[in-house]
Amino acid sequence: MISDLTVIREKGFDALSKELGVSGMAVFIRQLENGSGDYTSEREETLKGVSIDDIVSSIAERKCKQGFGQKMPK
Repeated sequence: MISDLTVIREKGFDALSKELGVSGMAVFIRQLENGSGDYTSEREETLKGVSIDDIVSSIAERKCKQGFGQKMPK
């Protein structure tokens, strides 16, 4: 019996990688993670008072800074 959790984890990753490939292993592991918190409530709080126009302007500004899209009017 393997008692060291680090060894169990390593052997598990090895088995998943061998059977599913690295990308398949990543997909499998993401499905197991529950996360924490209440995404919907946190998102509503974070976006409180932010309009669609604010979001569109923010995207346009980022594109301009990165050299994409049209220049922002002053």
